[in-house]
Amino acid sequence: MNAKNKNRVRLLGVLLSPEEFQTFEQNWKSSGCKKMSEFARRKLFGKAIVSTYRNRSLDDFMHEMIHLRKELNALAVNYNQALKKLNSQDRIPSEKSWFLTLEMEHKILLNKVNEIKAKINLMADEWLL
Repeated sequence: MNAKNKNRVRLLGVLLSPEEFQTFEQNWKSSGCKKMSEFARRKLFGKAIVSTYRNRSLDDFMHEMIHLRKELNALAVNYNQALKKLNSQDRIPSEKSWFLTLEMEHKILLNKVNEIKAKINLMADEWLL
């Protein structure tokens, strides 16, 4: 087709056996084509098809990392809520230094959690491509 992107008005019907369709569908899913019709056109006209390869161990790892990201986020939220509750209560002077130390550790923890989440998000974005 030329660059003007003409409307497609002609229909080509092809009957396949269940085995043929399964093979065709597997080839389509392993390709970089988003639509089956795009894959069929590329095959029909002999154009290059970029195949994707899924690494099973990386898939399992990424599922675990996504789960870990959710758990880290929940822990950070719970920790933040506990600190807010502590902060709202009256403290005696001896607890002030302890509370300040706890607050500094809270900031360090949140920074590390955010750093881990950013890395997981980056890996997830690359994994989904």
